[in-house]
Amino acid sequence: METITGDAFDSCWKLHASRGSRENEETEETVREIIAAVRAEGDGALIRYGKKFDRSSPPEVEIPGKVAGEAWRKLSRDEADLSAALTLAAEHIRRFSEEQRRQFKDFEYSMGEGLVTGQRIVPLSRAAIYVPAGRFPLISTVLMGLIPAMAAGTGELLLVSPPLEDGIPDRRILGAAWIARSVCNSKAVLRFFAMGGAQAIAALALGTESVPRCDIIAGPGNKYVAAAKRQLYGEVGIDFVAGPTDVLIIADKKTASAETIAADMIAQAEHDVDARARALVPDRETADSISAAIEKRLSFLSAANPARASLDAGGLMVLYRDREEAIRIANTIAPEHLELQLEDPDQWIPSLVNYGSLFIGSLSAEALGDYSAGVNHTLPTSGSARFTGGLSVRHFLKTLTSLRCERGKTFELARKSAETIAKAEGLEAHAQSAALRSAAP
Repeated sequence: METITGDAFDSCWKLHASRGSRENEETEETVREIIAAVRAEGDGALIRYGKKFDRSSPPEVEIPGKVAGEAWRKLSRDEADLSAALTLAAEHIRRFSEEQRRQFKDFEYSMGEGLVTGQRIVPLSRAAIYVPAGRFPLISTVLMGLIPAMAAGTGELLLVSPPLEDGIPDRRILGAAWIARSVCNSKAVLRFFAMGGAQAIAALALGTESVPRCDIIAGPGNKYVAAAKRQLYGEVGIDFVAGPTDVLIIADKKTASAETIAADMIAQAEHDVDARARALVPDRETADSISAAIEKRLSFLSAANPARASLDAGGLMVLYRDREEAIRIANTIAPEHLELQLEDPDQWIPSLVNYGSLFIGSLSAEALGDYSAGVNHTLPTSGSARFTGGLSVRHFLKTLTSLRCERGKTFELARKSAETIAKAEGLEAHAQSAALRSAAP
């Protein structure tokens, strides 16, 4: 893991932030071919690519709802602790999501005499939640995707996950979906599909004989899933394009706990070799103590755990001079997860504006946000926190605006303004349309 000073950050960051361009080009071309095939052939291409890339490819990609019900009953019976943990997490996510929903409101607003504007907030009709199942099934992603959509009032939800060898997605994924619907008491139609990869994203975006076209696709995935979402955006809504996961921890000398910082950096790094764990610390002594704690904790992990390779490839500690430099660096990195182990975090927070989710204090482990605290773990990566936030209820809602006009002073001023601007833009028909509404003879 590399340790640098704040002065060296800008030049070093360019190398950390840019990697894999050739691989990305090859991925984009592969995905382009898959999308074209699904567009032309529908189910035929979906099943063909499923046989090629997934562990199995069932002849019918939709899974009967009773299979999910059976999965939930088995989960409750055989893994009661996990079922209880998922239920508690689902309850917290539901409460947070429903509070988010209350912040989106219908209104009408009068501009003055004769001119009333308004908005309605309505849910999307059909949403797909994609749940990866690579090295490990991301059971928690089921809750993070379905529950905000249910809180928004989405009418139909498709839970999509790659099949295992028996042609069915991981039963815990299906059981978690059943828990989400139960906790939310949702009236949404919930359907289950065994398919994965770019071909699944294409089917959801375009529609096939078996897969209905969706309004939005949400959820993380591998580089092929990310490329498919990027290429199909515009034909379907997406949450955002996710890259490798990352964390940034800011610590001061008085508050920093080398053990918790090391634990959280390793926890992030174990996602995969491309995951990025970084820390901003005030001096070399603090950095050395964290490095020692990391080495100690890594020794307890299995050889198969990718944390060491991840930290060797992209782990970074930056020694900052003062608060201003640390904040500048943090806002430049725009991390997915930002942890503050600081004596006075509330003095820092107003200036920290680029992050997916914020974890305040040494007890606020990022792992709690991943699973059970209630905030969403589907967050912007690769610096995209500069311009977007994480998955939330808002992704499953749309804002419809309205205009209601009557004769009046404000209406006439707006009408004249529209006519004048239309003429300036050379749009004669627009100007005439506005002129026709004049009260003058």
